[in-house]
Amino acid sequence: MRKTISTLCLGLGFVLVTAWGQIANANPLRPVPLEKLKFVGLDSQLNNTVDSGKKIIHCWQTNFNCLTKPKTEKNIGWNRSQRQALVQAVDHSLYYLSTPKAAQSYRQYANSIFSLEHTKRSLSRFKELLLTTESPAALEKAVKQEFTFYQSVGNDRRGKVDFTGYFEPTYTASRVRTAEYRYPLYRQPASFGSWSTPYPTRAQLEGKDGLGSSKSILKGQELVWLSDRLEAFLVQVQGSARLKMTDGTTMSVGYDGTTNYPYVSVGGELVKDGVFDKDQLSLPKLLDFFAANPNQLDEYLPRNNRFVFFKETDGKPPTGSLGVPVTGDRSIATDKSIMPPGALALIVAPIPDLESTGKIETRVVSRYVLDQDTGSAIKGAGRVDIFLGSGEVAGKRAGLLNGSGSLFYLLLKE
Repeated sequence: MRKTISTLCLGLGFVLVTAWGQIANANPLRPVPLEKLKFVGLDSQLNNTVDSGKKIIHCWQTNFNCLTKPKTEKNIGWNRSQRQALVQAVDHSLYYLSTPKAAQSYRQYANSIFSLEHTKRSLSRFKELLLTTESPAALEKAVKQEFTFYQSVGNDRRGKVDFTGYFEPTYTASRVRTAEYRYPLYRQPASFGSWSTPYPTRAQLEGKDGLGSSKSILKGQELVWLSDRLEAFLVQVQGSARLKMTDGTTMSVGYDGTTNYPYVSVGGELVKDGVFDKDQLSLPKLLDFFAANPNQLDEYLPRNNRFVFFKETDGKPPTGSLGVPVTGDRSIATDKSIMPPGALALIVAPIPDLESTGKIETRVVSRYVLDQDTGSAIKGAGRVDIFLGSGEVAGKRAGLLNGSGSLFYLLLKE
């Protein structure tokens, strides 16, 4: 599955999974002594109020060793839905690790610390603890006793990791072209395998205005039509979508190939042209800009020549590059050339969440996740994209997720 609405703003993209292959040579992970994790409350929010949250976010962005007191108390019990989502994500990784695809990815690293069998044993034991401990605090204690933490060196070799979010959008679409629904998503043509390179550009495939033309080689390959050009583009950025059809039915669509040009971030292009400063760019501001300047879509969208084809997925959940479903708030995307696919990880990052007030507030949170996806612009040890689920709220959260934190992988002690 890929990729993200934050992707549009911050430069991520969509790509097929590559074989995990450089972890032994690149040394992107290093063991961390438990005392360094003293103030990390596992799977918990690290602060209580908005004001302190802002201070903590700033602290983490400037000093990842800042002392933050976890919110979690010893008598707090399990949130059943959150635990079930984590169990589900673990099961998806365990399924992947039992496949020939995983065996091939891990084969040349069978003797490394992150071997296939060691990763699988670690996940199995973590699931046992998850299902048998009476509280998050008890799980934290058991995990710290039985597991070793390996921290990503980040983009600065000191552990700084940049986080963004992605989601599965929900839009309204039509099975036939109308005056309102004019912007298509396309099937992969049967002749795609024989296309010569360089592939046609985005403008050549769909027209500079996104409406296509009678001369396009994609004529007749339209799968559905959307009413908004930017929405159609965002589905390509995300790699999947849930569609409410005008005839009352629903459709799910997913990635089915790409022209494989390098991904060009529209948000990055706006920053390059001085429309926004990098620090002020967010999805809401980007959407507001194009709403106020719709003619600029013709200028900026064709700069990204990476074109994605789609197929119906018959209601299946969004799927990551490992071939298993991704789970909201529990699946992450990393650079699979250096990070262990399917492995158990812990992130500490500023994550926007929906509060009981209906507002979305950002808190620094530590959270167990599974490494189940990737993206063309997620490169190196300092980039993580978090899958935040499906629908409007997930999209709002993803558009606001932009900050720095830490990434750890967990393995059973030998």
